[in-house]
Parts: sequence; C-alpha cells; structure tokens
Amino acid sequence: MGKATIYAISISPVRGQLKKEVPEAKVIANFGIENDGHAGDWHRQITCLNFDSVKKTNKQHHLNAGPGDFAENILIDGLDFSLATVGKQLKLGSDVVLEIAQIGKEDHPSIVLETLGVSLLPSEGLFCKALSGGMIKKGDPVEII
Repeated sequence: MGKATIYAISISPVRGQLKKEVPEAKVIANFGIENDGHAGDWHRQITCLNFDSVKKTNKQHHLNAGPGDFAENILIDGLDFSLATVGKQLKLGSDVVLEIAQIGKEDHPSIVLETLGVSLLPSEGLFCKALSGGMIKKGDPVEII
C-alpha cells in the first residue's frame, strides 16, 4: 500500500449541515479546524473518514457522494483504518497531530441520512482531538504515529 494522503478537507460553519470542500485549512490545537462548526472544547473536534468507504458506499447505493457529503472534515486515501484505534495519533502534513478519541457515534436522523439515505460517520467516522495545529492541504501525507 502506498502512502496515505489527505484526499479532501471540508468544513461547514454550522453543525448539522453538509460540509463544503476547501483546498486547505488551519487546524488549531485543542480546538479543531478554523471556521468549522464542530471545532471547540470537546473530543469530536475533527472527523476523519476513509475515502475507500465513500467509494464503496457510492457503488453499493448508486450515489455520487463527494467530499463533505458525509459531513466529514477530512477524507483520507490509502490509510489502513483497521490500525486507527482509540488513543492512536494521526499525523497530517508536517505539523498537525490528531488523537483518535472515538470511533463511530450514536446514529440519529441527520442531514446526511436525509440527503443520501445512508450515513458513514456513525459506524466508521474517526472523531479526533487536535493535539497540535498548523496548515493542512489536499495531498498532504497522513500517517499513524
């Protein structure tokens, strides 16, 4: 398997909305992504999702979901998500370190479910805290440290 990379970064100013792709983002330590509604003083500051899951779901459900459509912040391509367990850290780019605080969450009626009829974050989302901040952009390397 090649190097894992950031496939896309998406943000939304308010919670409960689909996110829009941005070319780069500023991650603030102990807060999350600047201008994103999920940033704040809690353990689900940044949500990561496996790009392979999106591709598989699109195929299974005949969808054309893209970055942000599952309300994730960061789509990661090429990472072995079976190694991404609670307590592990993800390094994004050269400076940003996230700690995986939770995998999946309670499922509830959401804009994603209403829009797409299927949701991935409740089962597969990596909910992370930002341990160190910096700039990240599409194509940056991702590794479990």
